[in-house]
Amino acid sequence: MNPANYIVGFVCLVFVAGGCSRHPQQPKKQEHPKVSQEESLIKANRYLVKTENEEIDNYIARHGWDMKKTPSGLRYMIYQKGSGPLARKGQVAILNYRLMLITGDVLYSSDSTGPLAFEIGHGGVESGLEEALLLLRKGDKARVIIPSHLGHGLLGDQKKIPPRSTVIYDLEIVNLK
Repeated sequence: MNPANYIVGFVCLVFVAGGCSRHPQQPKKQEHPKVSQEESLIKANRYLVKTENEEIDNYIARHGWDMKKTPSGLRYMIYQKGSGPLARKGQVAILNYRLMLITGDVLYSSDSTGPLAFEIGHGGVESGLEEALLLLRKGDKARVIIPSHLGHGLLGDQKKIPPRSTVIYDLEIVNLK
């Protein structure tokens, strides 16, 4: 046999033997840009905030309300103006209120629990409620829509307010002390 035929035969044997190995080649994984867990959470949070804002805007439009929006996302509308002074941090606010979900379900109200009293700026209530009060005066009646991030957040209140709930206050500032 011609030596060139030996070489061709050997190359063919190596090629065939390599193709029949016991360890088949794994298909190459497609390379994806690595996205950190933090970036994924930020993206998911932006989506949830956008969806909640759209839900709030649709609710307002269905009810025909003319509400103002603060930079934080709080919406409010004074439907009866009071004549008293503006609320300030450190004052005790006394409110008649009705708290409901965006579905219309009433969860709490001063009719059943009595007026709500708390010191403004001291905590103990939703940050959105404190923000709203600083825009109001004694005697005002207002509707306030509090997005979940300014309300009870991811956990709700562990009683009646579900996780990630938009809440609506219909309130009257009875007194500021």
